[in-house]
Amino acid sequence: MPAQRNITVIGGGVTGLATAYALLRDGHAVTLLERHGDVGEEASFANGGQLSYRYVHPLADAGVPRESLSWLLQAGSPISLRLRADPHQWRWMLAFLRACNSTTNARNSRALLQLALRSQDELGRWRSEGLKDFLWRQPGKLVVYRNAAKFRKAAAGVSNPELEQVLSPTECARVEPAFAALAPKLAGGIFSPADEVADCYRFCLSLRDAMTAMPSFTLLRGQASLGAGANGRCDVMVDGRAHDTDLVVLAAGVGSRQMARPLGFDLPLYGLKGYSLTANSPAGTMPDVSVTDYDNRVVYARLGDALRIAAMVDIGARDASINPHRIARLRALASETLPQAGPYDTARPWAGLRPATPSGVPIIARTRYPNLLFNVGQGALGFTLSVGSALRIRDLIRGTAAASLTDAT
Repeated sequence: MPAQRNITVIGGGVTGLATAYALLRDGHAVTLLERHGDVGEEASFANGGQLSYRYVHPLADAGVPRESLSWLLQAGSPISLRLRADPHQWRWMLAFLRACNSTTNARNSRALLQLALRSQDELGRWRSEGLKDFLWRQPGKLVVYRNAAKFRKAAAGVSNPELEQVLSPTECARVEPAFAALAPKLAGGIFSPADEVADCYRFCLSLRDAMTAMPSFTLLRGQASLGAGANGRCDVMVDGRAHDTDLVVLAAGVGSRQMARPLGFDLPLYGLKGYSLTANSPAGTMPDVSVTDYDNRVVYARLGDALRIAAMVDIGARDASINPHRIARLRALASETLPQAGPYDTARPWAGLRPATPSGVPIIARTRYPNLLFNVGQGALGFTLSVGSALRIRDLIRGTAAASLTDAT
């Protein structure tokens, strides 16, 4: 057991909460700093609910720039772009374009897969030791493809048929009967039977409640800021007052970039806005298996007695406000694809900013400040990667991690 330290984790989303929990389990005293009234209120609140451990390919890939250009010319497309007079946006997009090649994608996919599978293993350990009440299930994940060329490319990438199964349209309908009416429009699908679903916000609350029962945990609400201190160390202020701590882990999502700037860092983080609907539907009309409609970039996950539908990437959004046109499009897609699982007109809309790096690989690293670590940039895979990212921070503090994980664009 390592020597106990007083560690402050900044950010009460799923990444920060998982990090705090892993460090508490490792014997440290942990303070979690959160600026909102409670935890999990930003990007973790109503995300897609998929724990997609085996399908972790970054958005940046060969062919994506050309495909994205066609999307940008279509109303209601999966990706929208609003260009701004913002040098950071342009730098991020240029780095994204540099990562859009098959070699880089394959390398980054391997790094994300390793992190994801470690997440799955450790989350199973946490659940077996009492963490509960977040609607966890293991129904598997089915990715359905309408475009034959995209399906062939995905099928060619399946290397372990025990982990991923290539299915015909008829087999897709057999795996998830709720999508049977869609089968004639499909080219095929990839099924990962070991993938899971859960409610990310409930997971945040479960972590909060479990930690609150630990005497070495403190939940501190307030606005944190960072600055360069004496002896090359990072100082922490909370609402303008000095906060004493041995180590700091910055895990504040999109806000991490602004917080790190006074220390001389320009983190390659950009907020990619995503949307979701949560519909209360009769259980018999909802899919049991987690499903991704690849060509429309829409995910469907049953969470208890609710159906979560999540989709879309808005590049250039200034905040997490809900665009009614995007929500209307999402309602229409859900109605066309799963008409029996509504009603969608009363489904609860949500939008959040996912903190993404250009390559899709998070930044989990020590810094030139000996008491500061980063755990940021998990993007749309925040829930999936949260536990593995927390373990990597734990290992960096222990000194047992081979190396930091960084966005190498």
